[in-house]
Amino acid sequence: MTIGLAEPVGSPPEGGLPLLRLESVSKQFPGVLALDRVDFDLRAGEVHVLFGENGAGKSTLISMVAGAHKPTGGRILFKGHPIDLHSVHQARGLGISAVFQEFSLVPQMSVEQNLFLGAETKSGPFLDKAAMHRRAVEMLDRLGFPLKPTRRVGHLSRAEQQMVEIAKAFRSDLSVLILDEPTASLTERETARLFALIAQAKAQGVGVIYITHRLAEIKRIGDRITVLRDGKYIATLPVAQASESRLVELMTGRVISQIFPKVAYKPADTLLEVEHLTTATDTVRDVSIRVRAGEIVGLAGLVGSGKSEVARACFGIEPIQSGHVRFLGQDTTRTTPRRMLDRGFFYVPPDRRAEGLVVGRGARENIALPVLHDDAFSGPFFLKRAAERTVAKTLAQKLQLHPLNIERPVEHFSGGNQQKVLLAKALTREVKLFVFDEPTVGVDVGTRVAIYEFIRDLCQAGAGVLLISSDLPEILHLTNRAYVMYRGSLRAELQGADITEDKVLRHFFEREAA
Repeated sequence: MTIGLAEPVGSPPEGGLPLLRLESVSKQFPGVLALDRVDFDLRAGEVHVLFGENGAGKSTLISMVAGAHKPTGGRILFKGHPIDLHSVHQARGLGISAVFQEFSLVPQMSVEQNLFLGAETKSGPFLDKAAMHRRAVEMLDRLGFPLKPTRRVGHLSRAEQQMVEIAKAFRSDLSVLILDEPTASLTERETARLFALIAQAKAQGVGVIYITHRLAEIKRIGDRITVLRDGKYIATLPVAQASESRLVELMTGRVISQIFPKVAYKPADTLLEVEHLTTATDTVRDVSIRVRAGEIVGLAGLVGSGKSEVARACFGIEPIQSGHVRFLGQDTTRTTPRRMLDRGFFYVPPDRRAEGLVVGRGARENIALPVLHDDAFSGPFFLKRAAERTVAKTLAQKLQLHPLNIERPVEHFSGGNQQKVLLAKALTREVKLFVFDEPTVGVDVGTRVAIYEFIRDLCQAGAGVLLISSDLPEILHLTNRAYVMYRGSLRAELQGADITEDKVLRHFFEREAA
């Protein structure tokens, strides 16, 4: 496959100057200095990783490069020439294309309509729909994405929507490709395909700015890494010199000797028993698991293995075809989420924006949502706002929400702080079993540490925890028992010292016997 390259404003200038340079760039929002005199450069044919905690300024920086925001100080040079970017359309005209963490798709439109939105092919005054369809088929085939061009985007899974966003970036000639957490929703196979596309783009002289919190990805595809902290430039170093401990120290400003805390497991009574569970959608087949109080049980597997569907079926979201679910000794098969909540079962979903939070409302309102029906928060005619504020502020302080403004709309918080609001919801009522479904997707290492300590504290206080994760280190370091899923079926149950990388991975990829 050949990826189109932008025509000159030329090839990178002579004398070894970078393809893109940001010089002392600042960005001031009302009440917030998001970037403070940051320097950054990108060379042709390299992957330059941007690394930092949520709120460090990474998204602001790439938004300026992509034309979505204008800097309030400093300047941007492209191929040696100062440029004044005032729109995403202008940036794309220069060959600068971005795939943001939050999708910019129109759900009511088809894949092919989204691919060419704003760059439609015309025949005279009319759209040339046949030509766009042919181009969409050719583009998706070339990229290796199994998508139907005529399918409505609103009917796609999140992983499929991510493919559409990536395909949009490769639609036009490229000089600079910006990728913000692009693998968060992709399977291992889809991730490998994306990395192959990145390698081809590099070989053709495309510069890639890549944001990820996954250290394994940095080692796999990165060339250099720049660390930001609190809107300031901290350091740039070759990826070969970027050890995990060094990156954590640069990112947080403190030494973290151990990312994963030690957990004192004290398994007690069985809370959840699942016997021969099969879902109506056939995403789970004949699965049996159990979770006890005082332990952290892992449910591991690749994206699409069915691990999330097990918990969602237990909570009442996913329809059950056969099998039984017992919670606290009672049959709760096909019980509603509301009743499971009232019994003390709390499910924290993986997509906080789509399922966990009302992003247009404040942190206080979101935190209080699970208990609005409680007499302590709801009177005969009106909600008790004072009680809401007291509880929400206490929990926000406990989870170190930043900034500590419980009236701030959730959409204005960084991803890691949005996750803290989601976790705070789980503490507003008495809960015996916490189910965390991919709790650290899209959050930085500092926030990960806080989440891991939060999970440890719940376990040591006597709650049961079911941790669903495709991040292998979380399973290896946090759980005392782990189940491994593969293509809807349970492959193994491992305990204690048997929870090793080799044994878990063996079941991640094991194939059916012929």
